[in-house]
Amino acid sequence: MYYGIGGSAGYGVGRAVVISDELPVYEKIKPSDAAAEAERFQSAVDVFTEKTMQMADSMRLSAGQKNAEILEGHVVMISDPFIQDEIKEKIMQGMCAEQAVDEVCAQFIEMFNMTEDELTMQRATDIRDIRTRLLRILTGTQEKDIREVPAGTVIVAKDLTPSMTAGIVKENVAGIITETGGVTSHSAILARALEIPGVFSVEGIISKVKDGMEIALDGSEGTVILEPDEAQAQEYRKKRDEFLEARAGLEKYRGKETRTADGISKVLYGNIGKPDDAAKVIENDGEGIGLFRTEFLFMNSKELPTEEEQFEAYKKTAELMKDREVIIRTLDIGGDKDIPYLGLEKEDNPFLGYRAIRFCLNREDIYKTQLRAILRASAFGKVSIMVPLVTCVKEVRDVKALVEKIKAELDIEGVSYDKNIKVGIMVETPAASEIADLLAKEADFFSIGTNDLTQYTMAVDRGNSKVAYLYSVFNPAVLRSLKRIIGAAKQENIMVGMCGEAAADQLLTPVLISFGLEEFSVSAGSVLATRAAICKWSKADADAVTQKVMECATQEEVIEILKANKR
Repeated sequence: MYYGIGGSAGYGVGRAVVISDELPVYEKIKPSDAAAEAERFQSAVDVFTEKTMQMADSMRLSAGQKNAEILEGHVVMISDPFIQDEIKEKIMQGMCAEQAVDEVCAQFIEMFNMTEDELTMQRATDIRDIRTRLLRILTGTQEKDIREVPAGTVIVAKDLTPSMTAGIVKENVAGIITETGGVTSHSAILARALEIPGVFSVEGIISKVKDGMEIALDGSEGTVILEPDEAQAQEYRKKRDEFLEARAGLEKYRGKETRTADGISKVLYGNIGKPDDAAKVIENDGEGIGLFRTEFLFMNSKELPTEEEQFEAYKKTAELMKDREVIIRTLDIGGDKDIPYLGLEKEDNPFLGYRAIRFCLNREDIYKTQLRAILRASAFGKVSIMVPLVTCVKEVRDVKALVEKIKAELDIEGVSYDKNIKVGIMVETPAASEIADLLAKEADFFSIGTNDLTQYTMAVDRGNSKVAYLYSVFNPAVLRSLKRIIGAAKQENIMVGMCGEAAADQLLTPVLISFGLEEFSVSAGSVLATRAAICKWSKADADAVTQKVMECATQEEVIEILKANKR
């Protein structure tokens, strides 16, 4: 048995198809006409762009807008003038287009990989994908078409790139296994969107698998069995059927209120990245939007979106959700999310640097434009403002002061807005956790971002496989932090929610109920499963399990107790 990271739940049994990531072979021939060679490169970019947008359209239909944006981001990357100028400069110096593309992309891949941060390293995956596809276009090499794999296929790859995933016919794919990636990698996100079981970061798996080999995998536990015996294969098929039956049974929770077994009401929201994603939340019976990631409006543009462009996006979302709350997170850039036209300097530790609210308060011109757009949109629905990466009280006060200043301007202009709009914060740093009692006196609500909170609390890069075992919301340090944050919010009678991955983790559900979490914000596809998990627990039963959990010294002990009591 081989072990990796379970990134997409479910069980699969099938025959392996190994996807190679080898680069096309080319000759390093100096072109006789550099200008013509540069034009050949530009033509390849044009073909790449057209094909990628077609893939994005296909992805939008199969896996939703958010995942299509990953491919659209490839077009933005290769359109970056800096990257294109670097490639063209090497061509003018005597390189053929293939070598220029290869070398420039290799520089960026090395730069992103050196950060050893998962989200930044995903950029390396994106550039690697772009490089391979551009070289195939330039050399006329045929791509292996994943759309043609037979039913019952288990795809095995070094890393499943977005362009590969775009061609997947999910009915034909029984599972996905990769050597790299984690829970938040592109591969895992896309596998979950397509509801395909996936195991990631299985070291050396490519060298151990041959095409046609039978494989059984568990995408929840992160286990892989090569050439299972008949008893093992039958066991995994049974588990797969039971899993799919349970998923189908979730439909009975559609249209139901989100309540614990003893009648305590909870709020169940969805996370989105664009206005159109709100329709997916409604389709999956979400009760509102707990996290609107506005940075995608900026990342998918070649220049700063205007106030009017932002207003229309926020207004559209508010109108789609009607009287349901829409919590809009203000611009969260920096870290792994770079926006070339802003000219942010490269930092040694970008996740500890000039990002999110630190950037926004320093660039009031940009931030004020966004806040004006949000305030104007609040006249068309139940809109709230959420501030990311808060570490001190002053940041909250500064944002609230700016909001009041903008309100006064809108009053003078005669522009309508919600005069009682709420300003809350994401609690995702150890600093915010430590002063949660002070922040609760300033903020109108809390939303816990467990992805960053876990990473910062445990001082661990969740993309580094050597320390990935430490990245766990079940670690006692993280659980104690969650309890303190939720308790501080309840003490001040403000709403406390969670919009990180842990909100949808059914093992954690009783602990969150016991702590008193009021709002769960999850991906649209996880809404019904989360409601079902909440409905199975009474507060008394959750308290009994949580008492045992909080006495544990290790995350392994915590997980063992929660698995033994899973419903």
